[in-house]
Amino acid sequence: MDASTNCPKCNSEHAYQDGALWVCPECAHEWSGEAIAVASQEASVRDAHGNPLADGDSVIVIKDLKVKGSSSVVKGGTKVRNIRLTEGSDGHNIACKIDGIGAMNLKSEFVKKA
Repeated sequence: MDASTNCPKCNSEHAYQDGALWVCPECAHEWSGEAIAVASQEASVRDAHGNPLADGDSVIVIKDLKVKGSSSVVKGGTKVRNIRLTEGSDGHNIACKIDGIGAMNLKSEFVKKA
């Protein structure tokens, strides 16, 4: 059984399908497989603490990050407003503008939701 059939409420691996619904025997939660697929697509980008991110959110950088091609550093604790989620092939999935540095891309694993 793969992780997509685990219960979304208690993460039990003993869920079973009953008609169009999935049922968890441990917590009695019922859900449709389609609802989980839609939710996983919407919340595919998460911050370092697992919180889902969306366009327009504000985030805080959690560690010092070197700016490639420059001697500048984005300090930990820097607040970044109005982010845009992108599909970066190199793992950079947040496009933003940082005061004093300009436009840049960040990885979601180095930010937390503000």
